[in-house]
Amino acid sequence: MRKACSTPVSRIRQHAGKTIGFPAANGGCPGFTLIELLVVMAIIATLLSIVVPRYFNSLDRSREVVLRQDLTIMRDAIDKFYTDTGKYPSELPELVEKRYLRAIPVDPLTESAETWIAVPSTHEEGGIYDVRSGSPEQAKDGTFYEAW
Repeated sequence: MRKACSTPVSRIRQHAGKTIGFPAANGGCPGFTLIELLVVMAIIATLLSIVVPRYFNSLDRSREVVLRQDLTIMRDAIDKFYTDTGKYPSELPELVEKRYLRAIPVDPLTESAETWIAVPSTHEEGGIYDVRSGSPEQAKDGTFYEAW
């Protein structure tokens, strides 16, 4: 068990082999001073103010990349369905039933597979011609996600 810190003394050796005691600067107790802690916290806060905006910006860019890829995959599946059957699918789950997609992807912006906007075909037989995101948000380039 350690003793509580009382009047600590730091020792300095002299040439003659004698030691002279001087009071320790930090009171002799192990630990950090308040100034040292404030400096460390200021350095950490400065680093966080640089890193955090970049982190969130990269998250937004990655969501946009995933959205573009999901739209490309679903549009390709719709085109293949039309090429094979001569008509467009009546709804998105039909692409999964006929195995053109393994599953309907989750919209990375709305975090739901139910928010996709199905664009109907202009042909008389109908069906889904295109698919868009259901997010009303605006992309980094100024366009709206629902217009992609």
